[in-house]
Amino acid sequence: MTEKKLKVLAASSGGGHWEQLMAMRGAFEGCDIVFATTIPGLLAKYDIRGGLVLPDCSRDSITMSIRCFFTAFSIVIKHRPDVIISTGAAPGLFCLLAGKLTGKRTIWIDSVANVEKLSLSGKLAGHIATLWLTQWQHLSRPDGPHYAGAVL
Repeated sequence: MTEKKLKVLAASSGGGHWEQLMAMRGAFEGCDIVFATTIPGLLAKYDIRGGLVLPDCSRDSITMSIRCFFTAFSIVIKHRPDVIISTGAAPGLFCLLAGKLTGKRTIWIDSVANVEKLSLSGKLAGHIATLWLTQWQHLSRPDGPHYAGAVL
């Protein structure tokens, strides 16, 4: 009998969030993975076929945030991942929210750039993520986020 591959949706904004997600790419070997980002050129740069593009958004644009959430929700419905993982920012958070609403396991890894405090998306992820992580030990708390090492 063939073992079923774990279906993973790995989503992040471009820039440092994406670089951190790519640094973890080897951890997804053996999984059926779909990557999603906000910058189409990043998919080609990393030779990712079948990757998806999310609209970029921030707390400053309600319209784009709503559009991003519905795009994230449609991706989760269409691809039916078992697990959704994100390194941020808001577009990744919307993927996690869509996952939570559909009963999926979710993992948030707050960006290594957030050395002084969690990002706003990182704080909100604490209410959504099944596993909530920080890359800085001094930011970890018993009730989360937890520290399990740094990506970079």
